[in-house]
Amino acid sequence: MPLTRPPFDTIALVLQGGGALGAYQAGVMEGLATAGIEPDWVAGISIGAINAAIIAGNEPADRVAKLRDFWNTVSRPAAYPDAMAFMDALVEPVDDWRREIWNSWNAWRALTEGQRGFFTPRPTTAFLGPQPPNAASFYDTAPLKATLERLVDFDRINAGVTRLTVSAVNVETGNFEAFDNQHGRWRKRIRAEHIMASGALPPGFPAVAIEEPGPIEASRASGAPRPVHYYWDGGLVSNTPLTQVLDDHPRRDTLAFQIDLWSARGKVPTNVIDAQERVKDIQFSSRTRAITNMQAQEQRQRRMLRELLEQIPQEVREKSPACRAAAHQATARSVSVIQLIYQDKEWDGLSKDYEFGAVTMRSHWESGLTDINATLEHPHWLERPEGDDPFVTHDIHRQRRRQD
Repeated sequence: MPLTRPPFDTIALVLQGGGALGAYQAGVMEGLATAGIEPDWVAGISIGAINAAIIAGNEPADRVAKLRDFWNTVSRPAAYPDAMAFMDALVEPVDDWRREIWNSWNAWRALTEGQRGFFTPRPTTAFLGPQPPNAASFYDTAPLKATLERLVDFDRINAGVTRLTVSAVNVETGNFEAFDNQHGRWRKRIRAEHIMASGALPPGFPAVAIEEPGPIEASRASGAPRPVHYYWDGGLVSNTPLTQVLDDHPRRDTLAFQIDLWSARGKVPTNVIDAQERVKDIQFSSRTRAITNMQAQEQRQRRMLRELLEQIPQEVREKSPACRAAAHQATARSVSVIQLIYQDKEWDGLSKDYEFGAVTMRSHWESGLTDINATLEHPHWLERPEGDDPFVTHDIHRQRRRQD
């Protein structure tokens, strides 16, 4: 049964990077769609940018089907997609060492064959000498461009029906840049290349060339080419776009569903391979955790600043430049962040972010759907926080650990 829209000015869906783990985000979106919760703003990085583009680039009724089309497509190897597909039915019911072996096999195929509609390996001759920036990589992502253009309505995105923000890193300057369909210099100019740039993780994937934006009318009139810049995966700088959502101005009451693909919690590794996997988890999850904590502290300080300003007479506030500047930073808004964090399975391993097997994809999707359904069983989490704390977080897995 669809829920009543939560009482927030903005409902944001924040999608982290994590490669093949991104099917978890699609499962979360299915649960939100079933509950009738439609995001006003979708912000993503890396695989989260791809999911975000599919969500923002389709009518609400079509989003889950388009996401399923994407994940069904890329979960098949590029070279021999149906080879040994019969094994999926045999392996899917098990949850032991056989699943680990099958996952390792699929990861090896991803490395050697690529994934259908996503990426293909370059010939070895491509590594023998200097290459153009958009070819200096192990894999070619040209298939992804065709997949995005098939599944995403970029006219809808550029009409701004749903706000979309995806982020990448300028290779030359190292600067983090947001491509936003409603604000800034990329407004109404989002193309497949912007989505691909957000997920161009080197050295696997190549930098993506994007022309510097300029006045649309002027560029059409002159016909002169604009400067071209190359972009890599935004996760090189920050793996979560939560800061972009919560730093937006004017500041509004916001409910953010933050979908993370790396868990900070995990077992102490007992071998080198597990140690490498654990390093990945800590690196990417710690950024998310640190950003969330920073945003919570900043929000509380803004609320406190607002309360202090209210103690100053109105005529003083109007005349004082310092008070006017402080008023710009102060806020009375409330923020609720609902975290959904993918939990590792026993058969996950170091290759979990590039193991795109169909069985694994379905498992990740189901995990996301299960977690969001369990989250929505706490309807008070969707209410606007009141009282002294203007910033609250909720996490279904943290809730379970407390109960245990």
